Amino acid sequence: MEYIEKFRPQYHYSPARNWMNDPNGLVYYEGEYHLFYQYSPFDNLPHFDKMHWGHAVSTDLVHWEELPPAIFPGEDGAIFSGSAVVDHRNTSGFFDENGSGLVAIYTNNGNTTLPNKPQVQSIAYSRDKGRTWTKYEGNPVLFPDATLDFRDPKVFWHEETSMWIMSLAVQDRVEFYQSPNLKAWTFASAFGADAIGTHRGIYECPDLFPIHVDGDVNNRKWVLILSVGDCNGVNPYDPETPAGGSGMMYFIGNFDGKVFTPDDPIHSMDDLKWIDYGSDFYAAVTWNNTPGEDGRKRWIGWMNNWRYAGALPTDNWRGNNSVPRELKLKQFAEGLRLVQQPIEELGIIRTPLKTLEDVMLATDVNSLVDIGANSAEIIAEFEIGTATEFGFKVRKSANEETVVGYDNVRKKLFVDRTNSGKVDFHPDFAAKHEAPLAPTNKRVRMLILIDSCTIEVFGGAGTAVISDTIFPDPESKGLELYAIGGSVTLVSLQMNEMGSIWHDR
Repeated sequence: MEYIEKFRPQYHYSPARNWMNDPNGLVYYEGEYHLFYQYSPFDNLPHFDKMHWGHAVSTDLVHWEELPPAIFPGEDGAIFSGSAVVDHRNTSGFFDENGSGLVAIYTNNGNTTLPNKPQVQSIAYSRDKGRTWTKYEGNPVLFPDATLDFRDPKVFWHEETSMWIMSLAVQDRVEFYQSPNLKAWTFASAFGADAIGTHRGIYECPDLFPIHVDGDVNNRKWVLILSVGDCNGVNPYDPETPAGGSGMMYFIGNFDGKVFTPDDPIHSMDDLKWIDYGSDFYAAVTWNNTPGEDGRKRWIGWMNNWRYAGALPTDNWRGNNSVPRELKLKQFAEGLRLVQQPIEELGIIRTPLKTLEDVMLATDVNSLVDIGANSAEIIAEFEIGTATEFGFKVRKSANEETVVGYDNVRKKLFVDRTNSGKVDFHPDFAAKHEAPLAPTNKRVRMLILIDSCTIEVFGGAGTAVISDTIFPDPESKGLELYAIGGSVTLVSLQMNEMGSIWHDR
């Protein structure tokens, strides 16, 4: 099968056909990374009443093998988002006495077990590395008290209390539950209902995990991730996400097995910490049970936005993921911040294309006039000069361009996709997205990943991230370095061509 259709990303995972949205069940088990995801196998639209778990596996987080759908809807309802764990201790009793296996925890939507409570939590297990799944005969394992929005369980093993912990999105809050066996769950606490400025849409896809500060194994904090749905004008009093529509935020604090306590209270919009300032990074969750002793925390997100998700101008498929990213927690002058960078494993599909050092850029001078690429990585460092704006124009032709730039007056990194190709399929798509980014020692670093329909920009240490979909003509391959209002020094540039993850099948 060839993955060569117009707009098909070449190193970002997408299904061969049909619709995908949220990543689900990210787990590593016996040499394989599993990527499950919300999947509609009928066409490229989201049929929520018939949602499946799609499935792909990888040994390196770069090349993926798409497998048949894993968990199917039935009389119990559609299979909505959730997570998967390795039951090492066989707490569930689903496996051999000294064995282990995979357990999926997911939301059934449209369940009729209890009247007027359509969203419940259920589990399934696999004894063959995720290839086939058996639904637990005692499902559902958790019911809501009142709300209709009761979904997206993310589960992990909490060593200190010898309990499974579930984070669950419950309309305007996250609820935490405990279980010794993945079957019987007890309410522990809730967080977020009184967090000011975060309720412009319902909460979705929470994730809670520990992470070391600056890699120090003796300094651990907990990070709570929340996706926030698009309000579509339902709650106009709460503010937009940075780029509008659905988005993601995070909180840093402590977790004792029952209660999450944030380090900093949320009193206003200025207190919110955003994951991504672009329009197209949503529902990201981390992999469970990752191998090795390096403590790396890796995750992946859906590159789309619920404001226009069903209108993207692709044909046989609709929806793709970001590249897998590594998460770190770093101390800055303004406090602790979550930082993101593409995983180092992407180096296996990287081919050097061009290198530059110590180049003075000025208006109307393009040092990349001889270079073109549809799929590329750009790593650049600039030293601030007199230019008021500088950066790159990518996927460029006579009529199209996507601008990745730095506003030196306002200290903002930005992606401008207003002229990036096909933008007329939704009135909110053509836009400029900005992220705050102060120079470090008078320098600005950009890492830019370009693919057939995506652009991901990591500014500075990775605190300023902008992820956007774009839909340029395949022949729009040009690249340009630019500066406005003065000069700027390009300290270093490394440009790499990124190979296709599909051609090696």
